[in-house]
Amino acid sequence: MKGFKAFLLRGNVVELAVAVVVGAAFSKIVDAFVKGIINPVVGLIGTQNLDGYAWCLKAQCQVSATGEVKKGVAIAYGSVLGAALTFTITAAVVYFLLILPMNKFNERLKNGKEEAPAATEVELLTEIRDLLAREAAGRQATVPAPTDHGGAKSFR
Repeated sequence: MKGFKAFLLRGNVVELAVAVVVGAAFSKIVDAFVKGIINPVVGLIGTQNLDGYAWCLKAQCQVSATGEVKKGVAIAYGSVLGAALTFTITAAVVYFLLILPMNKFNERLKNGKEEAPAATEVELLTEIRDLLAREAAGRQATVPAPTDHGGAKSFR
């Protein structure tokens, strides 16, 4: 249970859950945008509802206004086109209204701060060696030097 709790509280899982909730709310905005603005513009050229468009594989097909095939075998390419259009619009809105401004904002922040170059492995090892050498030199200064008394060493 402890591992499961740690998994759920990890940052990636929480961020993913927030992204799903925000994405669901954002899809309602995109649907309203497509139905309220894009479909009427498409309606100027053809029809507002692409779901009714289908290609009949057999001679007699009957497709309802909602896109449901009542008789025959049909490929409903209109619903695929509608979904592709919705996806393209969603991707464009996300990119131009969210990603692009965020990238520019991050670039401005990055230009304001110069990052220090990362130390190389050799530089880090040299620094560790120098610190150890200073520490060893400090210990030798506090320990009395050994003296020789007939082959036996002693400390004063």
